Amino acid sequence: MKYNKILWEDMENIYERGYDWATLDGKTILITGAYGMLATYITYFLMFLNLEKAIAVKVICQGRNIDKAKKKFRDRVSGIWEHPNFCFMDFDIRMKINNLPHIDYIIHAASLASPQYYTKQPVEVIEPNVLGSYQLLSLAKEHRCDGFLFFSTSDIYGKVESTGGFTESMMGCMDPLDAHSCYGESKRLGETLCAAFYREYGIRTVIARIGHTYGPTMDIENDPRSFASLMKCALEGNDIILYSDGMAKRPFCYIADAVAAYMLLLIKGRGGEAYNVTNTEQFLSIRELADIIAAIPNKKLSVKFMKRNVSDAYLNNELNQENRPVEEKLRALGWDTQYNAKEGFRRTYEYLVNR
Repeated sequence: MKYNKILWEDMENIYERGYDWATLDGKTILITGAYGMLATYITYFLMFLNLEKAIAVKVICQGRNIDKAKKKFRDRVSGIWEHPNFCFMDFDIRMKINNLPHIDYIIHAASLASPQYYTKQPVEVIEPNVLGSYQLLSLAKEHRCDGFLFFSTSDIYGKVESTGGFTESMMGCMDPLDAHSCYGESKRLGETLCAAFYREYGIRTVIARIGHTYGPTMDIENDPRSFASLMKCALEGNDIILYSDGMAKRPFCYIADAVAAYMLLLIKGRGGEAYNVTNTEQFLSIRELADIIAAIPNKKLSVKFMKRNVSDAYLNNELNQENRPVEEKLRALGWDTQYNAKEGFRRTYEYLVNR
C-alpha cells in the first residue's frame, strides 16, 4: 500500500493507541458519505488495518459520485480500490436500502456540513440527517448491527448561556426558522432517532458531536470555512484575509486525533449516548489560528481584514462567540489528543504541498 508520508504516519499513530482492533477482525462496516473529509480518513485507516496489520475488516463505502470516490480511494492511495475487502456502492440513503451483505457496523457520516449550503440547499442539508438516519437505523435494526455511529455536530447546542465549556448534558435554544437551523435542528432530530432506536430496539447507537476538525483531506478549493480558507491562502502564498474581527474562538482538533475518537466510540461507546469530539486544549480565536497558519510557509504571510461580500452564500454561526464543547466524557473512555494546532496545520500544509 502506498501512502503519502503524512498519511502513513497518521495511520500508524491511530493504530498505536492500542484500542481493541481485533474486535473489527472479520466484520463488515458500512460508511456513508465515504469521500467526505472525515469519512475518507476513516476509510484509509480501516484499509490500513487490512493491508498493514492483517486485520480483515470489509469496508463498504457509500456515496453518489463514483468519480469522487475513485479520486480518493484509487488515485490518491494505491492498494485500496482493487482490494477484495473494499467496495464502493452508490445507493441513495434517503430511500429504503436493500440488497446489501450482512453489516456489523454503520458509520453515518453523510451530510452537507458546510454553511455554504444552508441558504442555497437547506432541504438537501436536512435530508441525510433525518431521512438518511431513519433508513440507516432501520438497516441496523434489520441486520442486528453491533454498533451504529452517528456523526452529529456541536451546532446542536444552539445558543448556550455558559462562560465556560458545555457538556453533553447541556442544551441551548435554537430558532427553528433561522436559516442556520436547517443543519443543527436536523442533526438534533438525527440524534433523537438514534436514542429512540436504542431504547426501542436495542441498537447500540453512539453519537459523535463533532467540533472543528481539520487535516489533509480538507477540500480547500470548495470549503469556505475559516480554517480551510486560511490554509488555501497559505498554499497559494497569498496574504490571509479574515472576514470578521477574528475574535470568535473554537477548539480545533487534528483529524488523526478525531479518527481515533470515532474508532474508540464505534468499539466502546455507550449505547444511546452522545460524546463531544473536540480538543479544548487547542481553544483558539480565528485570529490566533490565522497567525499560526501565516507562519507555516517559508515566507511568512500577513493577516488582513475585509468585509464579506453581501452576495456571499456563506452563513456565519452567530450563536456562540466562544463555542466550547468539552470532551471529558470521551477522555474517560481512554481517548487523548496528541497534536496541537501548530503541528497539525503544519502536517496538513506539508501533505497538501506534496500531494
